Amino acid sequence: MADVKLTHVKKIYSNKVEVLRDINLDIKQGEFIVFVGPSGCGKSTLLRMISGLEEISGGTLEIDGQVVNDIPPALRGIAMVFQSYALYPHMTVYDNMAFSLQIAKVSKADIDTQVRKAAEMLQLTPYLDRLPKALSGGQRQRVAIGRAIVRRPKVFLFDEPLSNLDAALRVATRMEIANLKESMPDSTMIYVTHDQVEAMTLADRIVLLSAGNIEQVGSPLELYENPANVFVAKFIGSPAMNIVPCQIAQTGEQTKVTVADNSVQTAVNTAASEQGKPGFFGIRPEDLHVADSEEQGFLSGKVFFVESLGESTLLYVKVPGCEELVIAKLIGTLPTQRGDLVHLTADAQKMHLFDENELAYGR
Repeated sequence: MADVKLTHVKKIYSNKVEVLRDINLDIKQGEFIVFVGPSGCGKSTLLRMISGLEEISGGTLEIDGQVVNDIPPALRGIAMVFQSYALYPHMTVYDNMAFSLQIAKVSKADIDTQVRKAAEMLQLTPYLDRLPKALSGGQRQRVAIGRAIVRRPKVFLFDEPLSNLDAALRVATRMEIANLKESMPDSTMIYVTHDQVEAMTLADRIVLLSAGNIEQVGSPLELYENPANVFVAKFIGSPAMNIVPCQIAQTGEQTKVTVADNSVQTAVNTAASEQGKPGFFGIRPEDLHVADSEEQGFLSGKVFFVESLGESTLLYVKVPGCEELVIAKLIGTLPTQRGDLVHLTADAQKMHLFDENELAYGR
């Protein structure tokens, strides 16, 4: 198992399109790292560069202390699990998992030991004699993971392995991948997904990318609770964090935030002037509450849409001075209807402030 280090890594295609810009990242042995971000942000390209399937245009990539920029994929000590499974349809599950070891001239006894150990780990033992067409999507993906395990690679790479599964199978397979990580604590795993739920539930650390840049690296809770900028704040969490234009003023040790003539004192210290300057106020939908009166509220507006989900209710509120609807996620069911005037409040400790460049204060 190995560390992975990327230093000033770039990817520029022949048409001079720069897909990745100055990527610097240290991945330690035993970490489960998740690359996440919107479509086209470069996360799959970055994974393919680590695997050797894409050339590196600039910078260096080290695996286990060795620069591997010019080393072919087969010699890098990595194993990759694709979203399309890529199984041999004419081979049984056993033979699919054993194939790479047979090519490497491993003894039959060792092949049998390693295949059956991986099959037991992934609950595939009853299916070893079946062809891939006789398996469900989730079972096929487990075979693809098992094929990677038996190679005993330095690094496991997962390229959106759950994207072809339905919702129920995604949940079940996600739990199996989490269990796999627990059973192989020294294994370094790099996982690409566009699904933030996968990122939040699986990752030791998340690498959030946007337009070829790393926006923030940290634990799932760190990105959720302390986003570095508005992009991170809106990408992590569902529903997304509410971002409202505001005026921010510092008076002594107090920070005052004003939205549409409504003001509130926050717990966030800023470098704003006493007169105030433009910025953005952020609050997560689950941290908003309905106030009993206008005086107790901070954000006031008319309800534009109501989603009753049983265990919770989502209120979409049109707040004056805010282009986007403010979403409040409230526990249980409410009698609130479209067109009702509501006053929303929040704990000052839960508020986030961003400057006019959309960067979090204190960074």
